[in-house]
Amino acid sequence: MTNNKILEIENLTVNFDEFKALNKLNFSMNTGELRVIIGPNGAGKTTFLDVITGKVQPTEGKVLFCGRNLRRIPEYKIARLGIGRKFQTPRVYLNLTVRENLDLVCNRNKNVFATLLGRPSSSERHNVVSLLETIGLEAKANLQAALLSHGEKQRLEIGMLVAQSPDLLLVDEPVAGLTDEETENVGALLLALAESHSIIVIEHDMEFVRQIARQVTVLHQGSVLCEGNIQEVQHDPRVIEVYLGDSGLTLAKTLDTSELERKVINLITRQRDCTFPEIVAHLQIDDTTAQNLLEDLIEKALLQRKEVEGEWVYQVHLAYRRRRKVPKNLIQNLGKKKSLR
Repeated sequence: MTNNKILEIENLTVNFDEFKALNKLNFSMNTGELRVIIGPNGAGKTTFLDVITGKVQPTEGKVLFCGRNLRRIPEYKIARLGIGRKFQTPRVYLNLTVRENLDLVCNRNKNVFATLLGRPSSSERHNVVSLLETIGLEAKANLQAALLSHGEKQRLEIGMLVAQSPDLLLVDEPVAGLTDEETENVGALLLALAESHSIIVIEHDMEFVRQIARQVTVLHQGSVLCEGNIQEVQHDPRVIEVYLGDSGLTLAKTLDTSELERKVINLITRQRDCTFPEIVAHLQIDDTTAQNLLEDLIEKALLQRKEVEGEWVYQVHLAYRRRRKVPKNLIQNLGKKKSLR
């Protein structure tokens, strides 16, 4: 392994009974690199991160981090070696303020009571202030984390991760369910962090990938399908076939499903009462695609619907995709499905 390689993976295989989640996967990245990993559902992206962090042990192959084989090393020890992971759902302390959340991780060698009740040193205060500026939440430092928007919680958790001084950041779908503005803010944060960290980002939102990607790796059926910059990847015939089949379309002109979902939510957020024909016209998709998309959103409790004067009207459920939990009152409102007309 060469000196500038922070991570190198060789012939990595993970079997779950008869299913191969990863199949002789080979991957490497340089120190200081920002790498985006994409791929269709079931490609092995989450398992890939699970193996790096020690959550899942490989059936075959090895993971080298700064030249050290991570096989059979427990998760907590891998974290101490310098690998930090952010999951898709924000994991912050909702009953604490933004500042207190950062205090906890900046002073992780102290116990909770010493951190919250004691007086921080000047260096500790400086670290927290610097992190607040980095994640753009200095104006909300004393606000309870429960009152933050979904995107702000994402940035807070990224800040909590950075506070642990990892050498490699693993970030899983950081913009799922975010508005355009929140997505742009998270992208700017990751690009800023990439100046001083090595980062792997798992993402489905192709617009966001174009915003931050320097190098892209495409996974398919547990292996690396191709690698390159975003232009090379999105025009690779193998990638087009995996995402689109033989439709003859190019990935550059096609939106990922999660991206369409976000566009629908953004449209309805702005317009409030939005009819089905207006959604079709705005997204420039056919009626069947729009119908399937909206029905999927209703099933996921991202939208609820009402029938007003013979037209379907959609209203945004504020939770978006935050936890994929369906509130009881929303279940009652959904009622039986009806075909859209």
